[in-house]
Amino acid sequence: MAFDGITVAAITQELQTTLTGGRITKIAQPEIDELLLTIKTPTGANRLYISASASLPLIYLTDENKPSPMTAPNFCMLLRKHIGNGRIIGISQPGLERIIHLDIEHLDELGDLCRKKLIIEIMGKHSNIIFCDEKERIIDSIKHVNAQMSSVREVLPGRPYFIPDTMAKKDPLSIDLEDFTDILTHKPAKLGKAVYTSFTGISPVAAEEICALSGVDSRMTARDLSEDMLAHLYRQFSYYMEQIRAGDYHPVIYYDGKTPKEFCAVPLSHYGALYNAKEFDSISQVLKTYYADKNAQTRIRQKSTDLRHVVQTALERNRKKYDLQSAQIKDTENRDKYRVYGELINIYGYGLPAGSKELTALNYYTDQEITIPLDPVLTPQENSQKYFSRYNKQKRTFEALTDLIQETSENIRYLESISNALDIAMSEADLAQIKEELMQSGYVRRKSTRKKVKLSSKPMHYISGDGYHIYVGKNNLQNDELTFSFAAGNDWWFHAKGAPGSHVIVKTNGDELPDRTFEEAGRLAAYYSKNRGNDKVEIDYVEKKHVKKPNGSNPGFVVYYTNYSLVIDSDISEIKSVQD
Repeated sequence: MAFDGITVAAITQELQTTLTGGRITKIAQPEIDELLLTIKTPTGANRLYISASASLPLIYLTDENKPSPMTAPNFCMLLRKHIGNGRIIGISQPGLERIIHLDIEHLDELGDLCRKKLIIEIMGKHSNIIFCDEKERIIDSIKHVNAQMSSVREVLPGRPYFIPDTMAKKDPLSIDLEDFTDILTHKPAKLGKAVYTSFTGISPVAAEEICALSGVDSRMTARDLSEDMLAHLYRQFSYYMEQIRAGDYHPVIYYDGKTPKEFCAVPLSHYGALYNAKEFDSISQVLKTYYADKNAQTRIRQKSTDLRHVVQTALERNRKKYDLQSAQIKDTENRDKYRVYGELINIYGYGLPAGSKELTALNYYTDQEITIPLDPVLTPQENSQKYFSRYNKQKRTFEALTDLIQETSENIRYLESISNALDIAMSEADLAQIKEELMQSGYVRRKSTRKKVKLSSKPMHYISGDGYHIYVGKNNLQNDELTFSFAAGNDWWFHAKGAPGSHVIVKTNGDELPDRTFEEAGRLAAYYSKNRGNDKVEIDYVEKKHVKKPNGSNPGFVVYYTNYSLVIDSDISEIKSVQD
């Protein structure tokens, strides 16, 4: 469900109950568009996470901390100066807008009591955190918006704060039947869309729910409904809004199997029959559960942009080189023909008249006659030497290109493995290890040889249904460490066949593994490879003692000559993960 006005209303109520009267004891800015406020109340300390990310704006209470930069950004320093140790005296939401106001009381430099306002706008790519004085004049914001960026509103220090009304939507909490009917009947759109585009804070899913409660097909238009049906629709709309006014929230996430499909602050009757519902005590728990992984993945993907660019650029360069080398080696396919020409001219060319342009002779390799072109200005011996020279040149080219193509192919395979490692990276520590690998391989220049980055990333750890420990490398350095330092000779090694992916090690403890453990390790190898998501992925597996690393090969590259194979899916939802 979109982070709509109803969700904001639920989180506002929770913040009012939990934080009103609390004192701000710590202000941190972990990311360029994030704030983490620690607020002490009589019941204990609470952390309020606020993100104005364009891709995933959020606000919720959390018990988790996040590391902050060594030097606090300017916006963070400004907030510490003004509202550090300030007291939250009010939390409100204007109408059903996706906006939350935190009213904060604090003492200024002279000891006088002052009020400030921290305004959180959860509006997709237009999300922002705006700090205002008591007259709602902007002091600063986490994102500056000038006239070139927006013709509707500037968000700059000294400008007055206001909510831009770009959609001309009505407040659903105060609409009457006459206006409700008039608005919908003048919209040619389907009923569901007409509802969410006409009233503030209502998402498409909430609009579908209102139509479902009314027993009305959301694909119809309001003009297709009778007056009685429109009145009935309005009554259900009003009942739904009454829940919001009364703060009667029941946060829930709907799951499609193990995958969270949708969340809401008010249960969705039209989802109940389709998905499994799990209720939560607070909307913060819902948002944290639903968005935690997605938010982490989004952040890691943003932070890996530079590394992805390096890898993609190198990949494109090597692929072009491979295509060029393949075309060049194709030109040498007929090299043996020139050797045969030279031999036949030496054998049969002694009786040729001067100035001959061709020689017809029996090719003793095929027992067929062939015609050999000759240069009439050259003697037979010189023509023979010419063909031998051409043959030797193409032979040297073939031998050189064979080695070069092998090298380029290995580089492509290696870079694809790094690309896969970037796809499965889960933390900044993982990215730091990948960057270190790229430095060791020469794709990224090391800025200083004196300062060495501490690498803290560890392989992933799972336990099979039969209790065996399974380890999965996140990148090539970890793959090498797992396979050649951590694994014992009779442990089992798994890898997706012919695809970049992680090394998977199953610790056997000298036991014979049950079939289920082989299948689970295979699923992990499939999931952490480029073939993730395929219904059928071929996996090679072999005892670790049969896996070898050629001298001078790239990190993560191994060879093995005897192995078993299995074909399996990449669903790891039933495999237990261990947090080391």
